[in-house]
Amino acid sequence: MRKYLFIVMIAALGISSVHAQTAPADEQANYTQVITKRAEKIVSALNITDSVKFKRVTDIVVNQYRNLSAIHDSRNEQVKDIKAKYADDKTTTNTQVALIDSNVNKQLNTLHASYLTRLGTELTPQQIDEVKNEMTYKILPLTYNAYLDELPTLTDPQKLQIKAWLTEAREHAIDAESSEKKHAWFGKYKGRINNYLSAQGYDMKKAGEEWQQRIKEKSAQKG
Repeated sequence: MRKYLFIVMIAALGISSVHAQTAPADEQANYTQVITKRAEKIVSALNITDSVKFKRVTDIVVNQYRNLSAIHDSRNEQVKDIKAKYADDKTTTNTQVALIDSNVNKQLNTLHASYLTRLGTELTPQQIDEVKNEMTYKILPLTYNAYLDELPTLTDPQKLQIKAWLTEAREHAIDAESSEKKHAWFGKYKGRINNYLSAQGYDMKKAGEEWQQRIKEKSAQKG
């Protein structure tokens, strides 16, 4: 329990992780370079002209990536140890992993709220929204616009529901540890959206086929 609380404290304060402190110096430097470049690319999309403010916001994003990595790395190490310890006991393994994941989710929720609070001291709500999109490869706007294009008869309430679920997916995805897992969150919510639209009377298979045909026809016309 103390270990979990310690990790949460690190996340909330936005300081370097224990893992980072004990990693080889060259590994720390390389990792810092990678997440700094990633953060600078994200912040560049905000068109911040004040260089000092740009640096402050970049540092906030860098620390977020560092703290997310600390939480996920710790979780993966714990799971690895559990699987080795209870290799022949799947029930115990699953129970222990579930407990670990429950604590990790609490840590992520704490870090998530702290991160948005720190961004809020520097950015407008619109800019924070853009940061979230950049951290998740703009999947939300791309997917939302795809639904609008695929289903031009969507009603306003249906559009609101689609956007609400994609927004919820994005909140989870910004805390995910990899590109694959970020996409997985959106995939989960797209399944929910498709089920909802099917219940609303849309033939999603037919709509998808017709949409692909329209895309091909538009491409041919441009050619």
